Amino acid sequence: MKTSEIRQKFLDFFASKGHQIVASSSLVPGNDPTLLFTNAGMNQFKDVFLGFDKRPYTRATTSQKCVRAGGKHNDLENVGYTARHHTFFEMLGNFSFGDYFKRDAILFAWEFLTSPQWLGLPKEKLMVTVYATDDEAFDIWNQEVGVPAEKIVRIGDNKGAAYASDNFWTMGDTGPCGPCTEIFYDHGEHIWGGPPGSPDEDGDRFIEIWNNVFMQFNRDETGTLHPLPKPSVDTGMGLERVSAVLQGVHANYEIDLFQALLKAAAREVSVPFSQDVPSLKVIADHIRACAFLIADGVLPSNDGRGYVLRRIIRRAIRHGYKLGQKGLFFHKLVADLAAEMGGAYPELRERQAVIEDALKQEEIKFAETLDKGMALLEAALAKGEKELDGKTAFQLYDTFGFPLDLTADICRERELTIDQAGFDAAMEAQRAQSRAASTFKMSGNVDYSGDDTCFNGYDLVSVDARVLALYKGHEPVQTLAEGDEGIVVLDSTAFYAEGGGQVGDSGEISVAGGIDALFDVTDTQKLKAAVFGHSGRVARGKLSVGDAVTATIDLHKRAATTRNHSATHLLHAALRHVLGGHVAQKGSLVNFERTRFDFAHTGPVTTDEIAEIERAVNRVITHNVEVSARLMPYDDAIRAGAIALFGEKYSDEVRVLKMGDFSTELCGGTHVKRTGDIGFFKIVSEGGVAAGVRRIEAATGEGAVAYVQAQDSLIRDAAASLKAQSNEEVLAKIGGLQDGVKALEKELARLKGQLAASAGDSLAEQALDVGGVKLLVAELDGADNTALRETLDKLKDKLGSALIVLGSKADGKVSLVAGVTRDLTARFKAGELVNHVAQQVGGKGGGRPDMAQAGGTQPENLAGALASVKAWVEGK
Repeated sequence: MKTSEIRQKFLDFFASKGHQIVASSSLVPGNDPTLLFTNAGMNQFKDVFLGFDKRPYTRATTSQKCVRAGGKHNDLENVGYTARHHTFFEMLGNFSFGDYFKRDAILFAWEFLTSPQWLGLPKEKLMVTVYATDDEAFDIWNQEVGVPAEKIVRIGDNKGAAYASDNFWTMGDTGPCGPCTEIFYDHGEHIWGGPPGSPDEDGDRFIEIWNNVFMQFNRDETGTLHPLPKPSVDTGMGLERVSAVLQGVHANYEIDLFQALLKAAAREVSVPFSQDVPSLKVIADHIRACAFLIADGVLPSNDGRGYVLRRIIRRAIRHGYKLGQKGLFFHKLVADLAAEMGGAYPELRERQAVIEDALKQEEIKFAETLDKGMALLEAALAKGEKELDGKTAFQLYDTFGFPLDLTADICRERELTIDQAGFDAAMEAQRAQSRAASTFKMSGNVDYSGDDTCFNGYDLVSVDARVLALYKGHEPVQTLAEGDEGIVVLDSTAFYAEGGGQVGDSGEISVAGGIDALFDVTDTQKLKAAVFGHSGRVARGKLSVGDAVTATIDLHKRAATTRNHSATHLLHAALRHVLGGHVAQKGSLVNFERTRFDFAHTGPVTTDEIAEIERAVNRVITHNVEVSARLMPYDDAIRAGAIALFGEKYSDEVRVLKMGDFSTELCGGTHVKRTGDIGFFKIVSEGGVAAGVRRIEAATGEGAVAYVQAQDSLIRDAAASLKAQSNEEVLAKIGGLQDGVKALEKELARLKGQLAASAGDSLAEQALDVGGVKLLVAELDGADNTALRETLDKLKDKLGSALIVLGSKADGKVSLVAGVTRDLTARFKAGELVNHVAQQVGGKGGGRPDMAQAGGTQPENLAGALASVKAWVEGK
């Protein structure tokens, strides 16, 4: 049975049991900072299990794409060395939200696995585990399903604490938890390994194919378990694992899906196809993770998710290099992957060109340093040490772009280890030089379990409400007195809580009934899915729980923010129209001053493109089209062409915002009624913020007018300074000044050359004899790099045979140049000589054996560094 058939059968089976088929969520978890990537089927239902979210169904089934390649959940190092570890995998799951529980979950699993109508696995090949004290699950398996007692293994607390077991699931130290029951497939006696719970359980004979998690309890801070009022079920079955079982193969890499990818990898690296080449397995695995991550909006970068992606890409490229492929090859596998999995995941086909381009650019970037890095590594490994020194490992990371786990991978192949402590020390030394302060904004971290807040802010600017809760710091209080800062929770509000890139509203909350009490709201955040926290300070009087109040937003800021938010949607659509459909939002910030929009694009946006984008947005504004919003099912919205925003988490019913035929997006923010309300749109800046990510900032309405007026004033002031008769004459005046500057620069260069020649004559007399070698070391006040090089050339001609080091300092920086005449380069290298000095002035450099340059940031150390050259030469 093909992998694609198994996936569809699973979904069809649970649909027949009343489950809602829910599409796989993005690999980028929506609004969940605890996760780097989606790594389990239950991730998208986490808030449902915690009670923060509600769905219109109580049963769900999914085929969830998952990545385990960074953070706590990381299988990257095992890929290529085991039969079943992957960076990307698919988890088939069925879920009950307070509906059915243990009995139905177990019966469903057994029916699907063993019924001839579905998978038809032989029952005698299956065995199960239960938590040691879960007699209920044991009895269901034994008495209702008919699994013999000797094939049911009780697994107790085997991880050193109470309820710390392979068969007891927890979401954290506190919160929902419960026992598990797992189903194992027996590959047969010819495969080494013992059953679960035995000393040989790590063998490959018994393979877990299904796990039922029963969320039965809530664990408090004391470790006490309290029964949940609505127990739930979370299950998971690895698609690749069960495919291997049904296709009669032992390793996941032997299933149909991987066979196609392995053959494609062999084709592109020009080696014969074989099941036994670990590097082909790495490449076949990694193309799935990389392509799906890019399809979901992740691009290679130097931090966060982008850095994990870069690590995976570079690991795959290195394994191609290992097989002899030193050209570009990895991006060519995307078409093969899209052919295999594009039916189930159409985003692979829709974004194929974007994925290929992102991978190709990363290949080109890494190819520039791969050869040099491997040469450095091979030289270090050739020393015969059992451990690679941390300094070399860090140099590979810092200079050649080798992630540490890539270097570790290579070392493991040679049965070597890495000096982790040395690497960490080098890393920390670099961080100490470049560390910059970071600030983070946090919403009120409070524990609230009361009623939800009714949001009326789409239509109203002021509402009458009642105070549900008050917080001072993180602690609940009954009253906030004058001067107190805190958070107010209301039963109804017009204040928009920050989300979708739009900042939270500000305004005021006044106590009704003629009481002189006022709370100034500076920000609004969601404490939970439908609970709004109004942060601010009591300006006068006091505010108490239960008070009747009037909550009024700052209308001026709201109107400006609304204009900017609506313009952001038009900007997004215009970018896709002008630059191409590959443009995908990577983040945004909308406030009353400006809009900031980050998007995926491979190069700078040209001046002409910016002008066209502005024209497109302002054209829609002048057409004054209606802006409409309506609620509809998520899947229907996506099919209708609505764009979902990067990193956002959506419920099954979504708000679709439409601006004529120009823009359709999912958005919960506040917007204008008609596009003409925006007034005027102007881009104020464009630039890069990360690899493959650009940022545009823009202003609207009064802000855009003010920006244009400021630019006009600047041009007029420049015209006056240049004595230009009109604004149009400014460029001609500037051109004249530039021509004059160039002429002066040429004259200055000529004079510097004369100075260098003169200096060379006088400096040559200062050369010393050090061990039979002429050495000249000198500091030239105010000389730039050009003057240093010219002086060096003159001194080489004058001295004939010599080592020369020249340095200068200006504006807090050091410039260095070192020269070695050709007759001495066998003994002395200019690069080593200049680096000896540079390291003492906070810098580094390099160059040819006969001439090298360097810079530094510690001019106060220059004199001492130059004085140390004589001893360095003597030491050679």
